[in-house]
Amino acid sequence: MKKSRSSLNTRLIVMTSLLSVVMACVLMFSTYQIALKELTHILDAQMQFLASRATTLQLKDTHSKLNLSPNQDQEELFIDIWAYDDIEALNKNQLLVPKVKTAGFYQHDTETGTWYTYVLPSQDRQIQISQHQSVREVLALELAGSMVLPFLLIMPLAMLIIVYIIKRSLKPFDVLKTELAQRDSNELTHVTDEQYPLELLPAIHEINYLFDRISKTQQEQKQFVADAAHELRTPITALNLQTKILLRDFPDNVALINLSKGLARIQHLVSQLLSLAKQDTSLHALEQPKRFVLNDVALNCVEQLMNLAMEKDIDLGFVRNEEVKIQSFEPTLHSIIYNLIDNAIKYTPVSGVINISVYPLQHNKCAVCIEDSGPGIPKEQYEEVLKRFYRVHHHLEVGSGLGLSIVQKAIQRVGGEFELARSEELGGLKVIVMIPFMLNTVEVKT
Repeated sequence: MKKSRSSLNTRLIVMTSLLSVVMACVLMFSTYQIALKELTHILDAQMQFLASRATTLQLKDTHSKLNLSPNQDQEELFIDIWAYDDIEALNKNQLLVPKVKTAGFYQHDTETGTWYTYVLPSQDRQIQISQHQSVREVLALELAGSMVLPFLLIMPLAMLIIVYIIKRSLKPFDVLKTELAQRDSNELTHVTDEQYPLELLPAIHEINYLFDRISKTQQEQKQFVADAAHELRTPITALNLQTKILLRDFPDNVALINLSKGLARIQHLVSQLLSLAKQDTSLHALEQPKRFVLNDVALNCVEQLMNLAMEKDIDLGFVRNEEVKIQSFEPTLHSIIYNLIDNAIKYTPVSGVINISVYPLQHNKCAVCIEDSGPGIPKEQYEEVLKRFYRVHHHLEVGSGLGLSIVQKAIQRVGGEFELARSEELGGLKVIVMIPFMLNTVEVKT
């Protein structure tokens, strides 16, 4: 069972809200206790004053009229002066405290609840001032409520301010998340820490350290591929030449024919690995865009691959060749066009057709379109063929499955885009490469 996760933002808001509620309860309780203590002190003094005042005035017997009904509100203070020999009054009036020898405060329970009484005995009579305990509790509660009420009224506004402060304080986390999410998969430059608080600096430093380790590992792997492919090129070329010499002497030997095909595939794979390693590594870091005619680059690729096309009697040529001058990386664009034409030749059948178009587009872009009369690629596999070593028609021609991966990497380098489609005219694959006329060096990603 997957454990549900709550955001730090939500957790802080909930915990702060609970803390505010607890603080309100603690404040209410403590205010009530303080108010009850202060009221007790004030009312005790008032009761003592009334008792001493009754003694000074030499009042006669006085009995308070107490309504024992629970629903009847009681007066705050009840004054009773009774003679010791008035036993009948003592039995009738529940407020009267039996004769005591010393003055002081006494508590006693009646049918109406607990009473708090101050008793001042004299020679022949007893003066007592009584008050129901609930009166003091209600007064303390009202006083505490009046003191806590402003806090309760301000609390919603305070919570809104706290929520704003929490969201504001956690905003650097969203900024860091956005910065990392917007990065290219190959962008491993350090995250600058000037805009982040001190609490995030350790995490940012660890992220930068991780980027350094990943970058170093990638460079080592890519360099290994480049070195291995470079070292394999010479012995494979030599083996291929020796095999061709043997085939010239023994043209019908099936084993030699299969060996020649295997060596051709290995030689092609090594060449593709070298090209891919060059695209992956930072060998282009110091290269700057220059101005050139894109048509000349396309024509040069056609001339280099014309022999392969003639071997299969393929009609290879331009159907649209409008002059386009751009500022970009000429070797990279040469690699793009060369690989696309090479792929087209491989998968176009004998006596097939390959059409090349170079023309300008709107929005300061130009296009190179290559379409063939081969079997094409199913639309649902357009994403798959961009993966390294993935091949659709591996049974038709010797290949490595790296051609379109190299093209995609190179197109990203020149800031362009490309799309795969079915050729309406020839029925095979149609590849359209869209390239900006001007490539700013600031936008170049190596």
